[in-house]
Amino acid sequence: MDLNADLGEGFGAWRLGDDEALLDVVTSANVACGFHAGDPGTMRRACRWAAGRGVAIGAQVGYRDLAGFGRRRIDYAFADLRDDVLYQLAALDGFCRAAGVGVAYVKPHGALYNTACVDEGQAEAVVAAMVDYDARLPVLTLPGSVLARVAAEAGLRVVGEAFADRGYRSDGRLVPRTEPGALITDGPTVAARALRMAVDGTVEAADGTVLRCRAESICLHGDTAGAVVLARAVKAALTGAGVSVAPFV
Repeated sequence: MDLNADLGEGFGAWRLGDDEALLDVVTSANVACGFHAGDPGTMRRACRWAAGRGVAIGAQVGYRDLAGFGRRRIDYAFADLRDDVLYQLAALDGFCRAAGVGVAYVKPHGALYNTACVDEGQAEAVVAAMVDYDARLPVLTLPGSVLARVAAEAGLRVVGEAFADRGYRSDGRLVPRTEPGALITDGPTVAARALRMAVDGTVEAADGTVLRCRAESICLHGDTAGAVVLARAVKAALTGAGVSVAPFV
C-alpha cells in the first residue's frame, strides 16, 4: 500500500506543515505546483527532499486560486483548464529533473479534485493535459469517479486512493470541508481506518454505510493538525499488520 501526502504548500516566507518530517514517513508526495500553493523555491526544496528519500513525486495541480487555497470551485473553459494543468505539470517536472528524478503521477488538488470527480468537462481537461505532456503518467483519484473513467478511456493508468483522515458520504464522495465530520484527526481512529482500507478494502461513511474502497494509495493531508503523528500511526498500523508500504509507481 502506498501512503501519499500533500506537500510543498507554503508560499514565500509562509510555511504550512512539516514537509521534511512527513517525507520520512510517506512513500508518495503530492507537491503543489504554484497555483493553489507553492512557489519555485518551495517546489525545488520539496522535490529535492523527496528525491533524496526515494519518495515518488506527483504533480498536485489545482485551480489558479492562492487566496482560496484551491478549495473554491472555478468554472473554467476547457482550453484554459487544460493549459493551466499542463503549465503546472511541466513546471514541477523541471524541479524534479533538477533533483535527478521526474514527475511520477498527477493528482488534482482540492476543488479541482472534487469537481473532476463529477464533472465531465473538467475531468476531460485534466486528462487532455496529461495526454499532451506524457500519457504514461498515472492519475491518482477516487475509484469510480468521472475522472477515473475519463482517464481510463484515454488509456491512462488510474490509481484509486482512499482518505484516512477525511469523512465519506454514503455515495462514496468526501464530506465537504464546510460540513461536520469532514476531517478526522484522532490518531487511533485514522490508523484503524487506514488499516481497514488496506486489509478489508472498506471504509465506513459518516452515516454508518460501509463502502467498498478499491485503493492502491492512502492519503493523509499535510495541513491537518498533527499530520506527522497521524502519518506515523498509520504506517505503524499497516506495517504491524504485515502490509507492505511502498510507492505505487
